[in-house]
Amino acid sequence: MVLINLLPHREAARQARRQQLRAMLLLSLLSGLVLALLQGWYLQQQVERQQARNGYLQSEIALLDAQIKTVAGLEGEIAFLRAHLQAMEALQTERNFPVYWLAELARQVPEGMYLSQLRQQGRSLEIKGVAQSGEQVSDMLRHMAAGTTGLAQPELQEMVAGVLLPSAKEPRKVVNFQLRVQLGRAAEVPEPAGSEAGA
Repeated sequence: MVLINLLPHREAARQARRQQLRAMLLLSLLSGLVLALLQGWYLQQQVERQQARNGYLQSEIALLDAQIKTVAGLEGEIAFLRAHLQAMEALQTERNFPVYWLAELARQVPEGMYLSQLRQQGRSLEIKGVAQSGEQVSDMLRHMAAGTTGLAQPELQEMVAGVLLPSAKEPRKVVNFQLRVQLGRAAEVPEPAGSEAGA
C-alpha cells in the first residue's frame, strides 16, 4: 500500500527552519550579550586596577612632594648656616687686624709727631695729627707707600702750619696734617708674632 502524505510538508519544513533560525538568533544574541557582559566586566576590572595604580602613584607622589619640601627647607637652612659660618670665619680672620695696623701705624709715626684722631670708614683710615715739620709727614707717607702690608695708598688730604702753645714755654711752630690710608685685607696681613703663642 502506498502512503501519501497529504500534509503540507514544505510548510512544515519552512516552519522548522524558522524555528531553527530563531533558536540560532536567540543563542547568538545570548552569547553576544554574555560576551559583552564579560568584556564589560573585564574592562571594569582593568579600570579599577588602573585606578588603584593611579591612587598608589598619587600617594607616592604626595609623599615625594613632602620629602622635596623637607629637603628644600633643609637646603635653605644649610645655606643660612653656611653664610653664618662664612661670616664667623671672616670675623675670626679679621679679629687681629686692628691690633696689627695700630702696631704698624705706631712704627710708621716718627719721633716728634703725634696723632690726634683716627677714624675708620670701611677699608679707609683717616688720620689727623701734629708734626714738627712737613718733612716728618713726607717721611711717614714715603714709609707707608714703601710697602707695609697693613697700610697702603697713603694720600695727604691737608697740611696746615700751626702754632703749639705748651704750658710754661714759648710757642712752637708745628704742622697740622690730615691723611687717608687704605687698610689691607686681613688675608694679606701676617698674624702678629704673639698670636700663635696664645693660640
